[in-house]
Amino acid sequence: MSADEVRRAELAANLVRVRARIDAARSAAGRTDEVTLVAVTKTYPASDVGLLADLGVSDVGENKDQEAAPKAAEIGRRVRWHFVGQLQRNKAKSVAAYADVVQSVDSVRLAAALDRAADGHGRVIEVLLQVSLDGDPARGGALPGSADPDRGLAPAAEAVVGASALRLAGLMAVAPLGVEPDRAFARLAEIAAAFHVDHPTATVLSAGMSDDLENAVSHGATHVRIGSALLGKRHYLG
Repeated sequence: MSADEVRRAELAANLVRVRARIDAARSAAGRTDEVTLVAVTKTYPASDVGLLADLGVSDVGENKDQEAAPKAAEIGRRVRWHFVGQLQRNKAKSVAAYADVVQSVDSVRLAAALDRAADGHGRVIEVLLQVSLDGDPARGGALPGSADPDRGLAPAAEAVVGASALRLAGLMAVAPLGVEPDRAFARLAEIAAAFHVDHPTATVLSAGMSDDLENAVSHGATHVRIGSALLGKRHYLG
């Protein structure tokens, strides 16, 4: 077998296992709706994205623009590109050129920058507001219940709703380090329920990674972001 064939077989086997875990979690939670797998391909080459696309993976996530932009240029629209890492406003123009979904908008100022960038590219981008579950500014995330005019969840949501080139699709969160995932995602479910009162069409809930997808699915995640369980141990690109 060639190296490409070996890698394809490895990815295919991992994909079967990950999808089985998702299905088992859905069944355990009594859910009949679908859960979207977002393959997080940071540190992996564009060739892996192409192989995953061949295997039926339609959604791919990237954390860093300097990796994502060249991969998107090579692979193109074979997949739906999600930007899932912390986004600096000065990178908005580049990210808006290829991202179909930005999962990490967490402030009014970032929403405004992304709106301008998307409009400049003649595109409409789906936005997930990243929610902070612990209030740690280093981890990013809008603050539920906060009156902060920039970082509060409600002001950030209104900024996206009022933008011409953005569409509010839902929420995203990462379980904080040192917090039991089940507890973290239970809190996220409470935040999402309150959020849906004001934004009933923003139904996407992106939560859960390789180690905690079961907890996330049990609390209503519609999208899970899977890296190592699908692609294997990370080998950082030079």
